[in-house]
Amino acid sequence: MSTARDPRPLTGEPLALDLVNTRWNEEGAARDLLADTEGLAAWLAGNGLAGDHPADAEVLHRLRTAREALRAALDGPPEQAAPLVDAVLANGRIRARLTAAGPAEEPEFADPAWAPAWLAARNYLDLLTRAPERIRHCAGGGCVLHFFDTSRNGTRRWCSMAACGNRAKASRHYARSKEN
Repeated sequence: MSTARDPRPLTGEPLALDLVNTRWNEEGAARDLLADTEGLAAWLAGNGLAGDHPADAEVLHRLRTAREALRAALDGPPEQAAPLVDAVLANGRIRARLTAAGPAEEPEFADPAWAPAWLAARNYLDLLTRAPERIRHCAGGGCVLHFFDTSRNGTRRWCSMAACGNRAKASRHYARSKEN
């Protein structure tokens, strides 16, 4: 199967947010990269997971489950989202080991089809541990994307300055010009 180009407007976010961002709005229409296994293949490849995990229906189903759990965690009350994220995390664990190079940790899965979904849920926990206040929802009207703010002063507001940021600035400029 050939890997399709990833058509999303925002890529390269941490794994958890990149998974949530597989749903986006484009010119008023909802889009879903995980609508089929071709989109799954593009997502796996874009996140360096293609060689380790097949782009099949089982992985797709599990990733959609994780995406809904993470979206609930990002957009809803924590007490409702926690059991959903925990249900994904229950499908894997970290195995601590001592290797010749020193201590190591590696994920283990009873069902390998859960691996990409589990890795995304685990990444969300890492983001919460590192800097939960930097997990943001785009301030662009109608935008459903999330990002991890890596700006020095932590004031990023839009998923993309070229898209949502530019629209917001153009809208403010238009409103000011109408006042005059």
